[in-house]
Amino acid sequence: MRQHHQTRAGAARPALERHGVPLLTGAPPAGVRIAVLASTFNGAIVDRLADGALGALREAGVPASDLAYAQVAGAWELPQLAARVAASGRCDAIVALGCVIRGETSHYDVIVNESARGLMQVSLEHRLPVANGVLACEDEDQAWARAGGAQGNKGAEAAEAVLALLGTLRAAGA
Repeated sequence: MRQHHQTRAGAARPALERHGVPLLTGAPPAGVRIAVLASTFNGAIVDRLADGALGALREAGVPASDLAYAQVAGAWELPQLAARVAASGRCDAIVALGCVIRGETSHYDVIVNESARGLMQVSLEHRLPVANGVLACEDEDQAWARAGGAQGNKGAEAAEAVLALLGTLRAAGA
């Protein structure tokens, strides 16, 4: 039976040491500028996500002077704002936050899928890390559980993910 090495997040990874392969990882460079973009739809939930994201960034040592915060109406508008912020060259990474809760129509699927696609498009076109912290939940209870409840704070996790990606990109020389 093979042994799996556990990372901090608990996911298995190959036995890199045994294969002599270095892990490209590291701390993000000092002075990274990060934009946190949030929707106002389902505002109380998104505010909790934003508190988590900003708290995680500050805890990681990102000074308030290197952070920016902006809001748009909903998840649908996040890619447009992210594209403009990315094109401005005023940030090194973006954390996008929102909350979409399934309703009675298929509108939910369109918003969730297209906002995710748009955020990925911004990331690839601008070669800029963009963390997708948009919750896609079946009901409000699921959303609250992921906004600082029993499932943690997905806003904080999105901020941590973007910092980790910045560190890995730096280690990779990218």
